[in-house]
Amino acid sequence: MPLAGAELIQTPVQLYRYLLRCTRRLPSSAMQQHYRHAIRQGYNSHTDEDDPERIQMIIHRAIADADWVLNKYLKS
Repeated sequence: MPLAGAELIQTPVQLYRYLLRCTRRLPSSAMQQHYRHAIRQGYNSHTDEDDPERIQMIIHRAIADADWVLNKYLKS
């Protein structure tokens, strides 16, 4: 289940902050560090993206991926 406010995300910075907040729900600090690093890498690799449609596609996919990861670890 997504965190509150996921449907309001419109910009890459909002997405970045949302994803970092999601990592706080992971059970171990090692997992939190791993996913924070992956989020930073993904954010940095897409900083030059300027197509609004592509940005929205990345935002929707990242939210769906974050939901999957949280469900995977919080249900086991």
